[in-house]
Amino acid sequence: MFPIKDTIRARRFSIITWGIILINVLAFLYETSLSPSGLENLIGSYGLVPANLSMGNPASWTPLISHMFLHGSWLHLLSNMWTLIIFGDNVEDRLGSGRFLLFYLIGGVAAGLLQVFLGAGPNIPSVGASGAIAAVLGAYFLFFPGAKVLTFVPLILIWFIQVPAWIYLGFWFVSQLFSGLSAMVLQSGASAGGIAWWAHIGGFVFGLAMAVVFAGRSRFD
Repeated sequence: MFPIKDTIRARRFSIITWGIILINVLAFLYETSLSPSGLENLIGSYGLVPANLSMGNPASWTPLISHMFLHGSWLHLLSNMWTLIIFGDNVEDRLGSGRFLLFYLIGGVAAGLLQVFLGAGPNIPSVGASGAIAAVLGAYFLFFPGAKVLTFVPLILIWFIQVPAWIYLGFWFVSQLFSGLSAMVLQSGASAGGIAWWAHIGGFVFGLAMAVVFAGRSRFD
């Protein structure tokens, strides 16, 4: 299933959501300007590589932030940014822009840490915004369960259907959990196909657990 749009409109312009998208696009354009060796060095330095993390060197933990602004391909970038466009504006609207930015960044860090501890091989870099975006999805699941998500479903005679957000996101989370557990059983390193399942799982759980904390009184506005 692929989301097309949701039925909830934000009350104000989502400056942080669009700012995050702009930074990700600019970062990827920079990636495309590099030589293969330059790109490898960039990913090795700023992607999240578990073996590079050291408790004695605080600077080695910088990739917990930087990795969420790098992507492996145009498809990787566009799928993440499209998802953020659909769900991020409403969550930013509910949290407020400043708290949304903190929520997004801390959610991405939490997602990256779970990927380091449970998913990634020691020398396999993880890049992408999907962990932080998963935190946004967790918050959306909590705040807007009754919203409808227009979804592309490539089945016979079914192409576009409106799915309640709690069903769409619940199905998404269960599929990530199943894939993450399968990857662990198969001992397949970071994941099958290079997907950071545990970052998705960790981000979503963080969003569910912490969205109300970040929302404060605005949760009930």
